[in-house]
Amino acid sequence: MDRESCGTTKRARAILGIVTSVAVSAFACGGASDAPATPPSDQGDSTTPPPGASGSGADDSQGAPPPPSRPSPDAGSTPGPDAGPPPAPLTAAECFKDLTGPLPSPDYDQFKPTIAKSCAGTHHQDITGVQKVVFLGDSVTVGTPPTAPGDFYRVRLEAKLRQKFGAAIEVASCANWGARTNDLLAGDKQIEACFPTGIETKKTLVVMTNGGNDIHGWARDKRSTADAIAAADAALLHLKTSVEWLKSPVHFPNGSFVVFANVYEFTDTSGDLSSCPAATLAGMSGSWPDGKPALVHFEEGFMKVAVQTKTDMMFLFEHFCGHGFKRNDASLQCYRGAGAQLWFDLTCIHPTPQGHEQIALQFEKVIDGT
Repeated sequence: MDRESCGTTKRARAILGIVTSVAVSAFACGGASDAPATPPSDQGDSTTPPPGASGSGADDSQGAPPPPSRPSPDAGSTPGPDAGPPPAPLTAAECFKDLTGPLPSPDYDQFKPTIAKSCAGTHHQDITGVQKVVFLGDSVTVGTPPTAPGDFYRVRLEAKLRQKFGAAIEVASCANWGARTNDLLAGDKQIEACFPTGIETKKTLVVMTNGGNDIHGWARDKRSTADAIAAADAALLHLKTSVEWLKSPVHFPNGSFVVFANVYEFTDTSGDLSSCPAATLAGMSGSWPDGKPALVHFEEGFMKVAVQTKTDMMFLFEHFCGHGFKRNDASLQCYRGAGAQLWFDLTCIHPTPQGHEQIALQFEKVIDGT
């Protein structure tokens, strides 16, 4: 039930996406930081980058720094009385410690999520026995030119899921260009489109990207900090309500799973809109310093929804940090080394084939629980 034939207005909004808002924001890659949640006023000019993280010094072909070494006892052995306490649970801050710097980070760990060993995302669900897969959300999930359809992340992921759960699984997509969080249950009514009777007897896995177009609207209107935080809370309520619907045993009597991503950006923490030529051509310039605290709040809210609903969030922002249009600037916190690939296409906000490959890979890890 793919809806890739939506109108040009939706597509235009998707292409603009989060270009202005996230690029001029100041939120970082990873977990908690000792820096204040609201950036000080001397960080508020248009050249201030969105907080990211200090460079790891080398590109990671998997899109994320390797997880820390966590030794385990020999199989079958029983720890002795002097073995000491078990290691502390893995945290988002530990996962992305190589992507931290002087700018503040979203504090994901305040919600006490369970983090997957791969640092791909959270691990709140044991996803097994899937009979149906549904894709929801925005143009990142729909897929956009110039990337070929066969390279879209959802097509790549579908192939992996058929290998994992069986070739006979049912697959549908109700994602749409330009979609916002309120298009899940209202607006485009994506959930209704994919589940028209309101009851699905097949055990279902829902995968989605969303939120970037919400941010664009706030930035376009240059909302005050208070108004932007209120808008973020409204969008997060749309997300949470939608996820709760998708997890309800009333609608899915045989069970369901939900995996979604947080929101990425293309400037590698530089805040340089002109680093992507299409942004300049589209007139996407200026600054929105009042929105910085709201964007931190929004990213944290995605994690809060995942924890509260016992669903899973993939660290899309963190994995793409250092693979944008300023990836070769060694002074930036997202710098991953001279060999880092560009994972954003000429639209500034949509993935290249390599970017789609990475999104599919990280979603696959979250679904596998690895």
